[in-house]
Amino acid sequence: MSVVRHNWTKEEILEIYNKPLMELLYEAATIHREHHDPNTVQVSTLLSIKTGGCPEDCGYCPQAARYHTDIKGNDLMSVQQVKAQALRAKSSGSSRVCMGAAWRNVKDGPEFDQVLEMVRTINKLDMEVCCTLGMVTENQAQRLAEAGLYAYNHNLDSSEEYYKEVISTRGFEDRLETIDNVRKTNVTVCSGGIIGMGEKVEDRAGMLVALSTLNPQPESVPINALVAVEGTPLEEQEPISIWDMVRMVATTRIVIPETQVRLSAGRTQMTREGQALCFFAGANSIFAGDKLLTTPNPDVSEDMEMFKVLGLSTQKPFIKKMQPESVEAKDSQYQHLGEKPKWSRPDYKIERNEEAKQKAKILK
Repeated sequence: MSVVRHNWTKEEILEIYNKPLMELLYEAATIHREHHDPNTVQVSTLLSIKTGGCPEDCGYCPQAARYHTDIKGNDLMSVQQVKAQALRAKSSGSSRVCMGAAWRNVKDGPEFDQVLEMVRTINKLDMEVCCTLGMVTENQAQRLAEAGLYAYNHNLDSSEEYYKEVISTRGFEDRLETIDNVRKTNVTVCSGGIIGMGEKVEDRAGMLVALSTLNPQPESVPINALVAVEGTPLEEQEPISIWDMVRMVATTRIVIPETQVRLSAGRTQMTREGQALCFFAGANSIFAGDKLLTTPNPDVSEDMEMFKVLGLSTQKPFIKKMQPESVEAKDSQYQHLGEKPKWSRPDYKIERNEEAKQKAKILK
């Protein structure tokens, strides 16, 4: 049985990543079978509960208010709308609903109270609930846990070095602090990144160093392939090859053996054969539905047909961790504190992000 390590170095991870492909696949598949059922894949549904208007400048994101994209924004969905979508997802085979809001950070008040009610509602449907809402304080994380949240997603996106080439409106350390705040609760951590943003292989290894040295390691690691969206600073990036994706999945599986490796954005650019290689290399989770927040995703029926061909079955909820109990709002031990945390705003600027911002002003 492979041992979970928290002292991986960039050099060690690069050596793994650059192994002959067949050797890399064999090692990753062996480790995958030691820790997971190789014929079971978790299916999650990603739901954008509040779209667009984000104040951040993430170079890959069409939801940033400063860029000119075709994304139509919407206000926070109602609890009933979310419940209807969750029931639809459950009937299609999803065991988890991931709710995303285009916020810089959570702010105490009616909207957050509404999100907490969404968490309670979905948990009562016997589905795992995940949220990605931006940065959170310890008290806010405790309130989410109390409502029945199963996982919190906060991606590192890339290595700490390359992060500064993509985002300038919040610091890498804020991401780590948010993960640390979540770790003070019983909520599991979901954190990964994006490849294909123009980074070097060394940056991919650097991101895995940051993730693998967390103790405990994240229970879920999404590996996204950039989907270049017109109007964003990264609109001209060429799609990465399937071999890059397979190598990243395999390396993640070896370095973070117990995690659910999520095959996330970019699946529409992959063939079934390419996805099958990713599953063999250790991916054991996908997002289902025709959209991932704002970018295209394969249809659920296509995924189920692929599962049938490959002999894969869907993972039931709460296999890795017991279902949390939802505490009703009136019985809550944690109340909103009206916090106004001072999340960092780095003093550097990214030239291509500024150019995209200026272009958007002209087009608007």
